[in-house]
Amino acid sequence: MAHALDLAAPAAARLNLDLETEEIRAARVDLAACFRMAHRLGLHEGICNHFSAVVPGHEQLMLVNPYGLSFGEVTASNLLITDLHGAVVAGEGVPEATAFFIHARVHLKQPRAKAAFHTHMPNATALSMTEGPPLVWAGQTALKFWGRTLVDEDYNGLALDEAEGDRIAAALGDADIVFMKHHGVMVLGASIAEAWDDLYYLERACEVQRLAMSTGRAVLPVPEDVARRTYEQMRAGDRESARLHLESVKRELRRTEPGFEA
Repeated sequence: MAHALDLAAPAAARLNLDLETEEIRAARVDLAACFRMAHRLGLHEGICNHFSAVVPGHEQLMLVNPYGLSFGEVTASNLLITDLHGAVVAGEGVPEATAFFIHARVHLKQPRAKAAFHTHMPNATALSMTEGPPLVWAGQTALKFWGRTLVDEDYNGLALDEAEGDRIAAALGDADIVFMKHHGVMVLGASIAEAWDDLYYLERACEVQRLAMSTGRAVLPVPEDVARRTYEQMRAGDRESARLHLESVKRELRRTEPGFEA
Protein backbone atom coordinates (compact mmCIF):
# COMPACT_ATOMS: atom_id res chain seq x y z
CA MET A 1 0.00 0.00 0.00
CA ALA A 2 2.88 2.41 0.74
CA HIS A 3 5.02 3.96 -2.01
CA ALA A 4 8.54 5.37 -1.89
CA LEU A 5 8.84 8.95 -3.11
CA ASP A 6 10.68 9.23 -6.42
CA LEU A 7 10.92 12.83 -7.60
CA ALA A 8 14.59 12.80 -8.63
CA ALA A 9 15.11 15.83 -6.41
CA PRO A 10 18.39 17.71 -7.03
CA ALA A 11 21.38 16.57 -4.96
CA ALA A 12 22.14 20.23 -4.27
CA ALA A 13 19.22 20.22 -1.89
CA ARG A 14 21.52 19.27 1.02
CA LEU A 15 21.90 22.88 1.94
CA ASN A 16 24.45 24.57 4.16
CA LEU A 17 22.03 25.10 7.05
CA ASP A 18 22.42 24.70 10.78
CA LEU A 19 19.98 21.88 11.47
CA GLU A 20 21.56 20.80 14.76
CA THR A 21 20.11 23.47 17.03
CA GLU A 22 18.64 22.67 20.44
CA GLU A 23 15.22 23.71 19.20
CA ILE A 24 15.36 21.31 16.26
CA ARG A 25 16.66 18.53 18.48
CA ALA A 26 13.72 19.10 20.85
CA ALA A 27 11.28 18.95 17.92
CA ARG A 28 12.83 15.66 16.80
CA VAL A 29 12.39 14.18 20.28
CA ASP A 30 8.80 15.44 20.56
CA LEU A 31 7.83 14.05 17.16
CA ALA A 32 9.54 10.71 17.79
CA ALA A 33 7.64 10.42 21.08
CA CYS A 34 4.37 10.92 19.20
CA PHE A 35 5.23 8.13 16.78
CA ARG A 36 6.16 5.71 19.56
CA MET A 37 3.05 6.34 21.65
CA ALA A 38 0.81 6.22 18.57
CA HIS A 39 2.34 2.82 17.82
CA ARG A 40 1.73 1.62 21.38
CA LEU A 41 -1.91 2.73 21.25
CA GLY A 42 -2.63 1.21 17.84
CA LEU A 43 -3.15 4.53 16.08
CA HIS A 44 -0.95 3.52 13.12
CA GLU A 45 -1.39 1.22 10.12
CA GLY A 46 1.70 -0.67 9.01
CA ILE A 47 4.15 1.70 7.32
CA CYS A 48 1.44 3.77 5.65
CA ASN A 49 0.70 6.63 8.06
CA HIS A 50 2.72 9.76 8.66
CA PHE A 51 3.36 12.69 10.98
CA SER A 52 5.19 15.85 9.98
CA ALA A 53 6.26 19.09 11.60
CA VAL A 54 7.73 22.32 10.31
CA VAL A 55 11.42 22.52 11.23
CA PRO A 56 11.86 25.26 13.86
CA GLY A 57 13.43 28.29 12.23
CA HIS A 58 12.98 26.92 8.70
CA GLU A 59 9.44 27.36 7.40
CA GLN A 60 10.24 25.67 4.07
CA LEU A 61 11.48 22.46 5.66
CA MET A 62 9.64 19.66 7.43
CA LEU A 63 10.43 16.71 9.67
CA VAL A 64 8.75 13.51 8.49
CA ASN A 65 9.10 9.76 9.01
CA PRO A 66 11.13 7.82 6.43
CA TYR A 67 9.53 5.31 4.10
CA GLY A 68 9.62 1.73 5.31
CA LEU A 69 9.71 2.23 9.08
CA SER A 70 6.84 1.43 11.39
CA PHE A 71 5.93 4.03 13.98
CA GLY A 72 7.58 1.77 16.58
CA GLU A 73 10.93 2.09 14.82
CA VAL A 74 11.05 5.87 14.57
CA THR A 75 13.71 7.67 16.58
CA ALA A 76 14.62 11.32 16.94
CA SER A 77 17.67 10.86 14.71
CA ASN A 78 16.14 8.80 11.90
CA LEU A 79 13.44 11.36 11.12
CA LEU A 80 14.06 13.01 7.76
CA ILE A 81 14.22 16.71 7.03
CA THR A 82 12.92 17.47 3.55
CA ASP A 83 12.12 20.64 1.70
CA LEU A 84 8.62 21.16 0.36
CA HIS A 85 9.63 20.07 -3.14
CA GLY A 86 10.71 16.53 -2.27
CA ALA A 87 14.43 16.93 -1.65
CA VAL A 88 15.89 15.25 1.43
CA VAL A 89 17.97 17.85 3.24
CA ALA A 90 19.02 15.71 6.22
CA GLY A 91 18.74 12.00 6.97
CA GLU A 92 18.89 8.68 5.16
CA GLY A 93 16.11 7.45 2.92
CA VAL A 94 13.05 9.14 1.43
CA PRO A 95 9.57 9.90 2.71
CA GLU A 96 6.63 7.76 1.73
CA ALA A 97 5.10 9.25 -1.43
CA THR A 98 1.67 10.10 -0.05
CA ALA A 99 3.35 11.53 3.06
CA PHE A 100 5.20 13.98 0.85
CA PHE A 101 2.35 14.88 -1.47
CA ILE A 102 -0.09 15.45 1.39
CA HIS A 103 2.13 16.97 4.07
CA ALA A 104 4.36 19.20 1.95
CA ARG A 105 1.35 20.77 0.27
CA VAL A 106 -0.47 21.18 3.60
CA HIS A 107 2.51 22.95 5.18
CA LEU A 108 2.95 25.09 2.06
CA LYS A 109 -0.71 26.04 1.65
CA GLN A 110 -1.67 26.09 5.35
CA PRO A 111 1.21 27.85 7.17
CA ARG A 112 -0.79 27.77 10.43
CA ALA A 113 -0.18 24.00 10.45
CA LYS A 114 3.14 23.62 12.27
CA ALA A 115 2.35 19.93 12.69
CA ALA A 116 0.22 17.63 10.54
CA PHE A 117 -0.66 14.11 11.68
CA HIS A 118 -2.37 11.70 9.28
CA THR A 119 -3.54 8.27 10.41
CA HIS A 120 -5.97 5.51 9.60
CA MET A 121 -6.65 5.01 13.32
CA PRO A 122 -9.55 2.58 13.58
CA ASN A 123 -12.37 4.39 15.37
CA ALA A 124 -11.99 7.75 13.63
CA THR A 125 -11.58 6.02 10.28
CA ALA A 126 -14.66 3.91 10.91
CA LEU A 127 -16.73 7.05 11.50
CA SER A 128 -15.29 8.60 8.32
CA MET A 129 -16.94 5.73 6.43
CA THR A 130 -20.44 6.29 7.79
CA GLU A 131 -23.34 8.40 6.57
CA GLY A 132 -23.74 11.82 8.15
CA PRO A 133 -21.42 13.82 10.42
CA PRO A 134 -18.73 11.64 11.99
CA LEU A 135 -19.06 13.19 15.46
CA VAL A 136 -22.50 13.78 16.90
CA TRP A 137 -21.36 15.84 19.95
CA ALA A 138 -22.77 13.38 22.44
CA GLY A 139 -19.69 12.74 24.59
CA GLN A 140 -17.74 15.26 26.66
CA THR A 141 -14.42 14.38 25.01
CA ALA A 142 -15.90 15.04 21.59
CA LEU A 143 -16.79 18.59 22.63
CA LYS A 144 -13.08 19.46 22.51
CA PHE A 145 -13.56 19.39 18.73
CA TRP A 146 -16.88 21.24 18.48
CA GLY A 147 -16.71 23.69 15.56
CA ARG A 148 -13.19 22.55 14.62
CA THR A 149 -13.95 19.70 12.20
CA LEU A 150 -14.93 19.19 8.61
CA VAL A 151 -15.37 16.27 6.25
CA ASP A 152 -13.45 16.01 2.98
CA GLU A 153 -16.11 14.21 0.95
CA ASP A 154 -14.05 13.87 -2.24
CA TYR A 155 -12.08 10.67 -1.86
CA ASN A 156 -9.86 10.27 -4.94
CA GLY A 157 -7.69 7.27 -4.13
CA LEU A 158 -4.03 7.60 -3.15
CA ALA A 159 -2.46 11.07 -3.06
CA LEU A 160 0.40 10.48 -5.50
CA ASP A 161 0.76 13.91 -7.05
CA GLU A 162 0.81 17.59 -6.09
CA ALA A 163 -2.65 18.17 -7.54
CA GLU A 164 -4.25 15.83 -5.02
CA GLY A 165 -2.09 17.28 -2.25
CA ASP A 166 -3.27 20.77 -3.20
CA ARG A 167 -6.89 19.61 -3.29
CA ILE A 168 -6.59 18.18 0.22
CA ALA A 169 -4.82 21.31 1.50
CA ALA A 170 -7.56 23.52 0.06
CA ALA A 171 -10.29 21.28 1.48
CA LEU A 172 -8.94 21.78 5.02
CA GLY A 173 -10.23 25.34 5.21
CA ASP A 174 -9.93 26.63 8.77
CA ALA A 175 -10.50 23.22 10.35
CA ASP A 176 -8.07 21.55 12.73
CA ILE A 177 -9.58 18.10 12.34
CA VAL A 178 -10.46 16.68 8.93
CA PHE A 179 -12.28 13.41 8.43
CA MET A 180 -11.11 12.20 5.03
CA LYS A 181 -14.07 10.21 3.69
CA HIS A 182 -13.31 6.49 3.22
CA HIS A 183 -9.70 7.15 4.22
CA GLY A 184 -8.76 8.38 7.70
CA VAL A 185 -8.13 11.66 9.47
CA MET A 186 -5.79 14.63 9.32
CA VAL A 187 -5.03 16.60 12.47
CA LEU A 188 -3.38 20.02 12.21
CA GLY A 189 -1.71 21.70 15.15
CA ALA A 190 0.03 24.93 16.03
CA SER A 191 2.64 22.72 17.73
CA ILE A 192 3.62 19.06 17.87
CA ALA A 193 2.14 18.81 21.36
CA GLU A 194 -1.21 20.23 20.26
CA ALA A 195 -1.42 17.91 17.26
CA TRP A 196 -0.65 14.91 19.50
CA ASP A 197 -3.22 15.96 22.09
CA ASP A 198 -5.92 16.34 19.47
CA LEU A 199 -5.03 13.05 17.76
CA TYR A 200 -5.21 11.13 21.04
CA TYR A 201 -8.48 12.62 22.24
CA LEU A 202 -10.06 12.42 18.79
CA GLU A 203 -9.61 8.66 18.72
CA ARG A 204 -10.96 8.38 22.26
CA ALA A 205 -14.02 10.47 21.33
CA CYS A 206 -14.63 8.33 18.25
CA GLU A 207 -14.17 5.12 20.24
CA VAL A 208 -16.82 5.94 22.85
CA GLN A 209 -19.23 7.17 20.19
CA ARG A 210 -18.79 3.93 18.24
CA LEU A 211 -19.43 1.95 21.42
CA ALA A 212 -22.56 3.99 22.12
CA MET A 213 -23.79 3.46 18.55
CA SER A 214 -23.19 -0.29 18.87
CA THR A 215 -25.82 -0.55 21.61
CA GLY A 216 -28.52 0.13 19.02
CA ARG A 217 -29.98 2.82 21.26
CA ALA A 218 -30.28 6.46 20.20
CA VAL A 219 -27.14 8.53 20.80
CA LEU A 220 -28.20 11.82 22.42
CA PRO A 221 -26.31 14.99 21.41
CA VAL A 222 -25.52 17.63 24.00
CA PRO A 223 -27.60 20.83 23.54
CA GLU A 224 -25.77 23.27 21.27
CA ASP A 225 -25.38 26.01 23.87
CA VAL A 226 -23.85 23.55 26.33
CA ALA A 227 -21.60 22.13 23.61
CA ARG A 228 -20.32 25.60 22.74
CA ARG A 229 -19.70 26.55 26.36
CA THR A 230 -17.92 23.29 27.12
CA TYR A 231 -15.76 23.69 24.02
CA GLU A 232 -14.77 27.19 25.15
CA GLN A 233 -13.90 25.89 28.61
CA MET A 234 -11.72 23.18 27.13
CA ARG A 235 -9.97 25.41 24.63
CA ALA A 236 -9.02 27.94 27.30
CA GLY A 237 -6.45 25.55 28.73
CA ASP A 238 -5.71 23.37 25.71
CA ARG A 239 -2.22 24.62 24.86
CA GLU A 240 -0.78 24.02 28.33
CA SER A 241 -2.70 20.78 28.75
CA ALA A 242 -1.28 19.55 25.44
CA ARG A 243 2.26 20.46 26.47
CA LEU A 244 1.91 18.58 29.74
CA HIS A 245 0.30 15.63 27.97
CA LEU A 246 3.29 15.25 25.64
CA GLU A 247 5.70 15.65 28.56
CA SER A 248 3.92 12.76 30.29
CA VAL A 249 4.28 10.68 27.12
CA LYS A 250 8.03 11.34 27.03
CA ARG A 251 8.42 10.40 30.70
CA GLU A 252 6.62 7.11 30.08
CA LEU A 253 8.73 6.36 27.01
CA ARG A 254 11.95 7.17 28.85
CA ARG A 255 11.03 4.44 31.33
CA THR A 256 9.97 1.84 28.78
CA GLU A 257 11.37 2.73 25.30
CA PRO A 258 14.35 5.03 25.92
CA GLY A 259 15.70 4.38 22.43
CA PHE A 260 13.16 6.79 20.96
CA GLU A 261 15.47 9.70 21.84
CA ALA A 262 18.49 8.24 20.04
